[in-house]
This record gives sequence, C-alpha cells and structure tokens, in this order.
Amino acid sequence: MSKKYEQSVLQNMSLEEAKQLQFRLIDEITKEFVNNEFFQVGDVGLHPEYKRPLTTARVEKVLANTFHSEACALVRGSGTGAIRIVLSMLLNAGDTCMVHSAPVYMTTKETFRLMGLKQNLVDFNDRKELLKALQNDKESKAFYVQHARQQLTDTYDLQEVISLVKEVRPDLPIVVDDNYCAMKMRGIGVEYSADFSTFSGFKLLGPEGIGVILGKKELIEQIHARNYSGGGQVQGFEAHELVRSMTFAPVMLAIQNEQVENLCERLDNGELKGIKAVYITNSQSKNVIVELEQPIANQVIDRAAKYGAATYPVGAESRYELIPMVYRVSGSFLESQPELKDYGIRINPMKSSSSTVIRILKDVLEELTKE
Repeated sequence: MSKKYEQSVLQNMSLEEAKQLQFRLIDEITKEFVNNEFFQVGDVGLHPEYKRPLTTARVEKVLANTFHSEACALVRGSGTGAIRIVLSMLLNAGDTCMVHSAPVYMTTKETFRLMGLKQNLVDFNDRKELLKALQNDKESKAFYVQHARQQLTDTYDLQEVISLVKEVRPDLPIVVDDNYCAMKMRGIGVEYSADFSTFSGFKLLGPEGIGVILGKKELIEQIHARNYSGGGQVQGFEAHELVRSMTFAPVMLAIQNEQVENLCERLDNGELKGIKAVYITNSQSKNVIVELEQPIANQVIDRAAKYGAATYPVGAESRYELIPMVYRVSGSFLESQPELKDYGIRINPMKSSSSTVIRILKDVLEELTKE
C-alpha cells in the first residue's frame, strides 16, 4: 500500500475475528430467544412492561451483551438520529461540546446547528493539545469523537483518546460516532470505555432508518421513557430483521476489507496508467482514494456507470450496495483538500472483487484516452 496517509488508516478485524463476532452475536441470540421463538418475527405496539415492542426490547438486550454494553436503544433516524438523541439527552441549547478541529460529517454539523450547541475545537491528533484543553476547559458538557476519519491527515487513536478523557475529565460523558466502524474494527467506543456508541443499522445490512445507541443504562432508560409514542418506536419485526441482517455483516465486511487492500496494492503497483497516487482512507467507509494525473475525476465517475459501477451511494454500505462504487471524495475530505474535487475518486469494491473494479477502471480510462 502507498505510504501516503498510511498512519491514518484504521485497523479492521481479520476474517477470523469477524467470524468470532458473528458467533458471539448468535450466542447471545440463543440465550434470549428459546423454544423456537426466533422464528417469530416480532410484535408491534407498546408492550405493557417495556413500553415498546417486546421483540425490540429483547433485540436491544442481545446487542447490548454482544457489544459489552450496559444497555441499548433502537431509535428512528439511523446513525444521525442516534447521535442527535444522545446529544439532546446530555446537552441543552447553548451548551458546549468538545469536538475534533476538522470538517465534521454534514448531518452531524446540522445536529449541532439545530441544537444550538457551541463547539470547543481541539486537535485530537495532538495529544499534548488535547491534554491541555481537557485540563483548562471549564465550559464543555460532553466530549464527541468520530471513530472514522474526518480528514485524510487524522491519526488519533480512538482508544487512547477515550482513555485520556477518562483519566483527566471523568466528569465529561464521551459520545462516539461509530458509523462505518461498528462490526469492522476490533472494538467500538463503548468497548473502549466510552459512555455511548452510536451507529446506523442500515450500514450493517439492516433495514432503513434504524439507529443503534449503546451505553449507560440510566440515560438509555430515559431515552426509552421519553420516546413514549407508538409511531416513534422501532417495531418488533424491524428489530428482528435488523439483528438477522447484522449477523452477516462482520464476515462480509472483512472480505470487503480484503478486497480494498488488494485493489490498493494492485493499483499502487502500476496495473493501470493515468494514476498519480493511490491510498486507503477511512473516509466514512474504508475506501481506496485514487488521485488521477489529469483533472478528469468527474468524467471517470460518469463513465464508470456505463461499465456497471454504482456512482452514488444509498447508505454507503447498505444492503442494496453490492456492486462496486466509484464516486466523489467525501464532502468533509473535500473541505480539507478541495483539489481532490477534480483529481480524486473514491472507490469501494463493496461485494465485488478487485478484478471487477480494475476492469471497469481500465475500460473507462481507455475510452477517455481515445477522445
């Protein structure tokens, strides 16, 4: 792999580790669903005891145990909704939250705007700066950190960041956006002692619109209590579909990671002409970034569709995204490196092989060269 930005790449689980996570999830399912109950796909409505569908409550227990968390809440609004709900429980309008000084994911930026939150911007890549900020901070009411990279130059280690915050400011609740990292990386925020982890079930092959919150039981019980509305519930059949789908995610994502690394290696070894640089980033999902020699990124993306690639996302790893994706570099990355708009393309093999991606790119580049 190209050495460029190598330090910023997060370490995915191996295939064997992914298998063990799948087995752990199934083990927890068998503890909760007995006597063939798992073949009953779920109820609807406000169960008298749980004030939400019974199956939803049981799936939440399965997920909490799988991720070694005190409790879990399934909520509407996917990952964005999960983040928004947790922050709304911890912060009031006008409160300050400590965040990384880098372009933030667009929907998270909107959450901060809607809630009227102030941001205490700190460079999480600089441990000394972060330590100083934690020691001197008098305003922040929460600490928010994104697991996936916000910019190409990010190098902070999530586990080390959480450990430092816990050591210096144990009063500061830590919220981790684990989107694009849950069931991929060797651990998520709550497994590294963060107070809360949030992510989208849609990015783990699940149905649309379900967000997952893992963390402290007391606050999650408050989330359940405040969401006392039948229409606001994740219904039992949806929760059941989510956990069924998530079972397949770890191994499939580990295979996908294998092909990401293989594609990067092949392109870095010069298999195609017209490429200036190639490297892996965790720009949202783990991708290969290709920097072209000519400013033809938009043309390459447009033509890739003709040869079978997807050129826009659905959920950037949803159940619909099986074919390889060739599309623009993420908005937050473009904000930090605008030159990639004309020269950079982002590639995720999804469930294809690196050979399929290279065939598509070869046909596109040859066609553009002839013009």
